[in-house]
Amino acid sequence: MARKPKQIAIYGKGGIGKSTTTSNISAALAESGLKVMQFGCDPKADSTNTLRGGEYIPSVLDLLAEKRRVNAHDAVFQGFAGIYCVEAGGPAPGVGCAGRGIITAVELLKQQRVFEELDIDIVIYDVLGDVVCGGFAVPVREGIAEHVFTVSSADFMAIYAANNLFRGIEKFSNSGGALLGGFFSISIYTDFQREIIEDFAERPSTPLVQYVPRSMTVTQAELSGKTTIEAAPESAQADVYRALARTIAGHEVSRAPTPLTPTELREWSARWAEHIVRLEKAEHGERARPRAVA
Repeated sequence: MARKPKQIAIYGKGGIGKSTTTSNISAALAESGLKVMQFGCDPKADSTNTLRGGEYIPSVLDLLAEKRRVNAHDAVFQGFAGIYCVEAGGPAPGVGCAGRGIITAVELLKQQRVFEELDIDIVIYDVLGDVVCGGFAVPVREGIAEHVFTVSSADFMAIYAANNLFRGIEKFSNSGGALLGGFFSISIYTDFQREIIEDFAERPSTPLVQYVPRSMTVTQAELSGKTTIEAAPESAQADVYRALARTIAGHEVSRAPTPLTPTELREWSARWAEHIVRLEKAEHGERARPRAVA
């Protein structure tokens, strides 16, 4: 009898590198010998392209637009290290609900028992985290994912999106929804950004799982249509992703977060804004101070 796969959802604001990070996690997990499925939950259907040499695959909604009944296996494609790739897809821009593809795709694969037939070890849902319609909440609300991880940079809007996700997890936690596994920060390249992220993570008592530094290695890999794990397997950046993948694969206990209220978040960000202004004034004052004459 096929075992039930471990199911993880990774949320984050669009455009900050969530799919890049997710694909490298999937690649690292597959490299370690696990049978992995990456389930793209973005209407752009671009989550898995670096797992397939830059090639885009038809989404579940694309296939359903062609014919009423679809064999779920027709929506599953293999990529690097045998990773199974699925894209939920979405409607044409400006038409319909962007979350509909997630609902439809999840139901299709569950009804046709694809996870069990393929004997998957771990499913990674790559979910857009700055959209709040019902479809994007499905992995959390329905408890499809056992553990939710969120990705954020030190930018306010990325932190705002992460805090919104925490609010959603808290809301559904008492009705069988997924719980928060942790928080990892990407595109960190200064100590100051690290301080902002650490201070925010303390507020909702969220465990910081990993820092992922900004690296040109990632850009070079993506321009060649590959993950860093595939394109630069000996790089320091690849080892960062491997460490993150090991943490996620071994994670067992998640919990409901304690998010900031909108007022608390605004007060927190205002304090950091004031702190930055003070630092800049001090730095400029130091530069303007005349040197002593010997």
